[in-house]
Amino acid sequence: MNIVELYPIHTTEHSERFSPNIVQIGAHHKWRKGVTGKNIVVAIIDTGVDESHPYLSGRVIGGYNFTEDYNGNIGHFQDNNGHGTHVAGIIAGRFHTEHAVSGVAPDARLLALKVLDSSGAGSVDFLIEAIYYALDWRGPGGERVNVINLSLGVKNDDPLLHEAVKEAFHANIPIVTAAGNYGDGNHHSHEFLYPGAYKEVIQVGAMTAIGEVARFSNTNEEIDIYAPGVAIQSTHLKGKYITLSGTSMATPHVSGALALLIEEQMQMKAKPSPIFKSLCRHTKPMVIENENISGCGALYLGPQEF
Repeated sequence: MNIVELYPIHTTEHSERFSPNIVQIGAHHKWRKGVTGKNIVVAIIDTGVDESHPYLSGRVIGGYNFTEDYNGNIGHFQDNNGHGTHVAGIIAGRFHTEHAVSGVAPDARLLALKVLDSSGAGSVDFLIEAIYYALDWRGPGGERVNVINLSLGVKNDDPLLHEAVKEAFHANIPIVTAAGNYGDGNHHSHEFLYPGAYKEVIQVGAMTAIGEVARFSNTNEEIDIYAPGVAIQSTHLKGKYITLSGTSMATPHVSGALALLIEEQMQMKAKPSPIFKSLCRHTKPMVIENENISGCGALYLGPQEF
């Protein structure tokens, strides 16, 4: 079974590198409190990551190649497609002072798990293996994965994939996954991908810059939260920046937000609250035609004044 990779709706290279999506979700309010994702590891299961990009310098703590790319060299998880690198920049791109741009959690570390090849194709078996790898992984300093990002999906339910998702759920490692880009603009029709449709994951829909559901975004009653997914600027191959749209771009906003919330809980040295409840408290209401598909609402990490 092939993985349905959630390719972007628009593709444009940019020289201007300001990201209003960061302001839209209010991530800078957490940064002002010193919460930037320190000591948090996010596993990106995707096409790999271009760790040579200056915006991602020092962010990648490890990785593994599950594909046949690079002659199947397991230690060569370099991105040769661009999708995973774009996701990585949204999660943990470094501060770029000249252009006032950053990932959501700029001090988080990334585990790059390459399950998709240069064309964006891969098997569900690779995906399952990567989830278990992320659960068992230990970093050079004993680090563990805190969040798993899946900006991809498969069309059909797979019992073995569901079992892997359940293992992560029981290990208290949230899997954040894209809803998919097969929406028809009708909020009363439902479109599903897996593992997004499983109740054990955090399924992310895409919204526009004005907080409306993006027309291309899948909608269904299992969606948990919406995040910016239209014209999102982030890192690309060979040191470039590119603008892409899709639920693939919305998903890493939520993974980055979880990195901030988990670090914040650690700083408080209090008994951790369920991370999904904490995430839901960091949302805004949405104006939406069918409230059954709104989930917790729109991701917002700033003061709750509405």
